Amino acid sequence: MTAAGSDLRGFTVGITADRRGEEQAVLLRRLGVEVVHAPALRTLVVPDGGDVLHAQVMGLIADPPDYLVANTGIGVRTLFAQAGEWGVEDDLRTALTGVRILARGPKAAGALRLAGLEVWWRAPGEQLAEVTARLLELGVGGARVVYQRHGDEREALTATVRAAGAEVTEIEVYRWDLPADDTAVRALVEACVDGTVDAVTFTAAPAVRYLFDVADRAGRAAALTDALNRDVIVGCVGPVCATAAVAEGVTSSVVPDHWRLGSLVRRVGEALAGRRRLLRVPVEGGAVEVAVQGALLRVDRREITLDLEERGVARLLAEAPGETVTDAELLGRVWRVAPPAEGGPAVEAVLSRLRAKLGIVGPSVTSPSPGTYRWAAERIAPDVTVELD
Repeated sequence: MTAAGSDLRGFTVGITADRRGEEQAVLLRRLGVEVVHAPALRTLVVPDGGDVLHAQVMGLIADPPDYLVANTGIGVRTLFAQAGEWGVEDDLRTALTGVRILARGPKAAGALRLAGLEVWWRAPGEQLAEVTARLLELGVGGARVVYQRHGDEREALTATVRAAGAEVTEIEVYRWDLPADDTAVRALVEACVDGTVDAVTFTAAPAVRYLFDVADRAGRAAALTDALNRDVIVGCVGPVCATAAVAEGVTSSVVPDHWRLGSLVRRVGEALAGRRRLLRVPVEGGAVEVAVQGALLRVDRREITLDLEERGVARLLAEAPGETVTDAELLGRVWRVAPPAEGGPAVEAVLSRLRAKLGIVGPSVTSPSPGTYRWAAERIAPDVTVELD
């Protein structure tokens, strides 16, 4: 790491990805982030034993289509890997050599090149809707189109192109489904709701829907939506994924300019760095710098781990240093409840723990009047530049 903003210890990120989830975890851990991996979907490669796919591959070889839509890199690679197992990889390559192949994005295009095939057209924005529009522009009435679909059933390409008069055959090389055991996903939902997770990432639109499906079955969908709209950063690898989040009620998400895994991690890291609160607290003889960073609080060179209530109170007071915060605000934002009569003592107990952890020579949280609190400090602008090794 070369940038101060790249030290993100104290923050926790939930990963919903199945494929490449561990790769994402490695990138996040390089930033110091704690990772919770809870795949919200699973990838079933060559579903249904491959009998249907085998028949389709043999059909492609015997009678090549006019157009082939190559949707995903894993789909193209798996298609040719299976053809190789069946001893017909060369035959498939030869059959598709004269076919107009449309690739949705660079991964599919790269997989085609590795298979020895040329891409006839590639969607500039990496959107399947662009591929659909291109086919309609070409006038595909009476043409035969083979569509290598991904694992999501909610796509309009087939119906739209068929309505234009084309004969469309879907090739299902893999399928997405709910995880066989959703224990980890349910735990991630609760972590988002209770605030122990600072961000959650999605690399596929179905993962968004499946996470909310699990939350809904547990009666926590509304609470999850509230958490993702209030405190938890939502990172989506691209606009399709972000659109799925909007459909589930998520009002905003961070999306990288380049729809790649490394770019997603960097963008989420920058959003987390923006959540860091750096304060300069006056003490006798000078000042002490304090960093509130997720579950971690730094006082000069000393690092203090905060529990859930402590981090909530510290973060809220650090949002507006020098300004007063009331019992009602703390209870509403940290405990998410209306202030009961006994709310004051509960807040005081957390403030007492914070004061004890900060030490008598360090910065202190003061109470200028009963039921109000403030952190006597001034804000320092954080460094939000994040770099990956």
